[in-house]
Amino acid sequence: MQDAFPSTGGQDPSIPPVSADLRIVFCTFPDAETAGLVCNGIISENHAACVNLIPAVESIYRWQGKIEQAHEVLAIFKVPSAGYLAFQRVLLEMHPYDTPEILAVTPDQVSEGYLQWILMDRTPSAGPPDEVGIESIS
Repeated sequence: MQDAFPSTGGQDPSIPPVSADLRIVFCTFPDAETAGLVCNGIISENHAACVNLIPAVESIYRWQGKIEQAHEVLAIFKVPSAGYLAFQRVLLEMHPYDTPEILAVTPDQVSEGYLQWILMDRTPSAGPPDEVGIESIS
């Protein structure tokens, strides 16, 4: 697993390269209440810089040999690469699905100011959420 990709700075050679030490993580939830509870816990414990919640996502998938269709909420997290494994552990602990969708991608390009904001002081709080007052959903 590569922790950071140096950016080429785009097509303009005058733009300095920026290390994209960031993961963009996609994860679906069964409803807005669950997504809000899990996402607020993750943000409050500093496991991610921010999350966007997109309601009314229609998912069609095969599960246990059947075609399923579900209304879900899509969460898009921005997570420093260095903290990704801890983030994933906490998300798996808090997520209500047996097999949650957790897709992490590393962007090729990130604006320098945004990347600096993502990376600033993102040391997770002590202990997993259930040890610091955030109840697990599972």
